[in-house]
Amino acid sequence: MAATLTRLSKPSSSLSHFRRFISSSSAAIASETTNPPSSLTFNNTTTLSRKDPKDRNVQWVFLGCPGVGKGTYASRLSSLLGVPHIATGDLVREELASSGPLSHQLTEIVNQGKLVSDEIIISLLSKRLEVGETKGESGFILDGFPRTIRQAEILEGVTDIDLVVNLKLREDVLLEKCLGRRICSECGKNFNVASINVKGENGNPGMSMAPLLPPSHCMSKLITRSDDTETVVTERLRIYNEKSQPVEEFYRSRGKILEFDLPGGIPVSWPKLLEALNLDDYEEKQSAAA
Repeated sequence: MAATLTRLSKPSSSLSHFRRFISSSSAAIASETTNPPSSLTFNNTTTLSRKDPKDRNVQWVFLGCPGVGKGTYASRLSSLLGVPHIATGDLVREELASSGPLSHQLTEIVNQGKLVSDEIIISLLSKRLEVGETKGESGFILDGFPRTIRQAEILEGVTDIDLVVNLKLREDVLLEKCLGRRICSECGKNFNVASINVKGENGNPGMSMAPLLPPSHCMSKLITRSDDTETVVTERLRIYNEKSQPVEEFYRSRGKILEFDLPGGIPVSWPKLLEALNLDDYEEKQSAAA
């Protein structure tokens, strides 16, 4: 399935409706029992004026295991298309760093490799969309949301998703990639010290990924995320496969999913992804215009 790009300057009101909806829905979700009904019911007064895709920017979702590179590719597409990249993982880390009311609870969840609850994710996303609305943002690329059927149903109930990009990578490569992640404690940028060179076997192709090394002034300031240990990463992947992969089928049944197997590192995968999205000519035109 290929993506069709339509970008006009007219702003969309869908973010406003989404923000108001999930704000009013958080309390309802939190009050449900541990065995919620399969059909979710929310505030009946909530309404949504859905825009034709020609009248708004793209509304995409990026799926994939933790560490597969959703943030990297979503961020690049965000810059290319001029739409906000909203990563729930970043929202969680910002809340952790803020020492806010959820900070202690989130610290325990993240360090144990567990998934953050729907209530917390929806609350953080609501706040982010409210800030974006004040800046006049239109459209979005969601990274890390939805990750459960429940969240997908909430999202489908309030706005249209044009395309879901499902990034895939071999699990052994994923593990090595996650363990190589580093963050500069001063500038906050992400790097990766892993040099991956896996031979093809059992029907799986070989794969090479060069390390993403920091500039010299960041090298001595690199730190490892507390949740990037082999035990935590392995548990995180297990939970993802158990809880989040059904979301893939949710969108697959609606004909909105683009399966993309990463063939290697960024230099190899980025042009292939643009080609799959029918955006390879678009990047060239943007570069020429600049």
